[in-house]
Amino acid sequence: MSQRAVETVGVVGCGLMGSGIAEVCARAGREVHVVETGPAAADAGLRRITGSLERAPAAGRLSAGDRDAALARITVGTDLAALADRDLVVEAVAEDERAKLAVFTRLDEVVRRPDAILATNTSSLPVIRLAAATARPQQVIGLHFFNPVPVLPLVELVPSLLTGDDTVRRTHSFAADVLGKDVVRAADRAGFLVNALLVPYLLDAVRMAESGAASADDIDRGMRLGCAHPLGPLALADLIGLDTTRAIAESLYEEFREPRYAPPPLLSRMVDAGLLGRKSGRGFHSYP
Repeated sequence: MSQRAVETVGVVGCGLMGSGIAEVCARAGREVHVVETGPAAADAGLRRITGSLERAPAAGRLSAGDRDAALARITVGTDLAALADRDLVVEAVAEDERAKLAVFTRLDEVVRRPDAILATNTSSLPVIRLAAATARPQQVIGLHFFNPVPVLPLVELVPSLLTGDDTVRRTHSFAADVLGKDVVRAADRAGFLVNALLVPYLLDAVRMAESGAASADDIDRGMRLGCAHPLGPLALADLIGLDTTRAIAESLYEEFREPRYAPPPLLSRMVDAGLLGRKSGRGFHSYP
């Protein structure tokens, strides 16, 4: 079995999650190529990575020299074929099954390394569905980071029924030994470990606001000051993105058919209105 170390990384998608994944891999000394859908998205993604790395020295998380070295290891483009030689490719596109399936179908065509690992950062979709879009399901695995990726230490490792032991070992070693993340292993079921517990809590907070039982501010203050949570549930949903929160809830509900996983009408209305949280400037709270 191959024990080749992961030296080169590809990331598909350069939004909040993809840019963070690219940053932590580059900071760990790996050469990273990120692929976006077009030049404008690629430029925006590179600015996002650069801005985060430029803030790191002031926060004491990185020296100026290490920041410059990390930036030099990152390239951003628009052609998936540029990932042909990667040891590891992490898909980090929107939480939409059709979009992710299209990425994995294409990666299976262009990634040439016979031992390459194809990972998904999905928050909720069963990994086996994405693996089935390839001719190498034994090399497909869930590698779920948490936002903000450079700050939060956790990664969920999610093998499917067909993921090979070698893929599990190499991916775990990369996440733990190279990136320095704490790794928890989760079964390949919708929501995995963290979101299966977290999302019902967020949805209950939405229902509480929807019913008029309390304001969004009071709900969040109550959980911050009464339970010592760093963020209240509605502020956390805003940070995650209300569209992503709804997508995870829909995936959970589709799999388990339990009412607690069903997205509340208010959440769906807000997403339809474009009130997505921090990334749109307004959700349950407003963000200048």
